[in-house]
Amino acid sequence: MPPVKTPWIVKQLYRKLLWNKPRSGNRIFVTFDDGPIPIVTPFVLNILKKHDAKATFFCIGDNVNKHPGIFEQVKDAGHAIGNHTYNHLKGWITDDQAYLDNFLKCDEIVHSNLFRPPYGRIKRSQIRLLRKAKPDLQIVMWDVLSGDYDPSLSPEACLQNVLKHTQPGSIIVFHDSLKAFDRLEYVLPKAMEAWVRLGYEFGVL
Repeated sequence: MPPVKTPWIVKQLYRKLLWNKPRSGNRIFVTFDDGPIPIVTPFVLNILKKHDAKATFFCIGDNVNKHPGIFEQVKDAGHAIGNHTYNHLKGWITDDQAYLDNFLKCDEIVHSNLFRPPYGRIKRSQIRLLRKAKPDLQIVMWDVLSGDYDPSLSPEACLQNVLKHTQPGSIIVFHDSLKAFDRLEYVLPKAMEAWVRLGYEFGVL
């Protein structure tokens, strides 16, 4: 899997993307990719509600169309919504116009100025096209990748990776997906409890 902590050189190569928020204060930014779906997204919402915490959900447009009621639950709970393309496209192997069209198809549903490229893979030419189409677009990456999607990573190792690398201003990636659920179900409650003990507050992007 990619590094848990985003390398400094990668941030320098794509400096105009959002990798983390200011390091001052005690706020962190928990994010979830790939939903909304049954079982997993409601589980996430319940854990967040338990801690009175808000998060940012980067939604796949196709999943929103399939599960509109769960999408409404996310919005009604006061969480922020982001675009994750309509079909979870990998930018490096996708034609630029097809990528833009897929982004816009999702935008028609989620209506957000936040976007996270699936897999964190996006070409500079695609960044230009997206920002031309939507000038106020904020492309959000991360500085802590939980690895919850990786079946070779134990839940315990996933938890330790997240807690070790989180610091004020961190943008942390989880996935409300079936693929990640074995690890997410273990990690998220324990991570939230640890962050609360450490005095962190939870912000939205």
